[in-house]
Amino acid sequence: METMTAAHRTLPFQTMVRVVNLDNDRKVDVRIIDRGPFVEGRIIDLSHAAAEAIGMVGPGTARVRLEVLRVPEGESLLSGAFAVQVGAFRERGNAERFKAQMESRYGSARIVMREGSPTLWRVLVGQESSETNARALSDKIRRDIGEKNAFIVRLDS
Repeated sequence: METMTAAHRTLPFQTMVRVVNLDNDRKVDVRIIDRGPFVEGRIIDLSHAAAEAIGMVGPGTARVRLEVLRVPEGESLLSGAFAVQVGAFRERGNAERFKAQMESRYGSARIVMREGSPTLWRVLVGQESSETNARALSDKIRRDIGEKNAFIVRLDS
C-alpha cells in the first residue's frame, strides 16, 4: 500500500507507467504488480501512496491518463495471452459451477484465486493470443449471456 505500485488488467507485470490526474495535472510513476481493477469503467488501481501523490485519496477516483514508460525486457504490449473475466465469487463452489457453464459454452474456462479479504475466485474464459481476439470473445459473451461485467485480462505465467 505504501509503495508506488498499481494493478492493471492487461499491462505486463513490472511495466512502469506514469499516471496523470487530469483534474490537477499531478503525476506519479508506478510499477504494475497486480491485476485489476475489477470494477467496470476503471482502468487502474493505485496503491495508497500513489493515490496520495496525485490527490486521489479523498475522492477515491479520478480521471487519469496513463503513459507507459517502460515494458520489461522480452515483454510486449501487443502480444501475450489474454482471457475474459466473467465473474468473481466469494464461494469457490459458485465459481466452479459458473466455470462449468462457461466451459461447456466456450470450450475453455478456468478459475484463478485472488487472495485478499475476502478471497475471490475469478472465472476466466478463453486463452487468446491477442487483446483484439479477447475483445471479440468478450463482445460475444456479452451478447450471448448478457454479462455486462465481462472484461479482458492478461494471463500471467
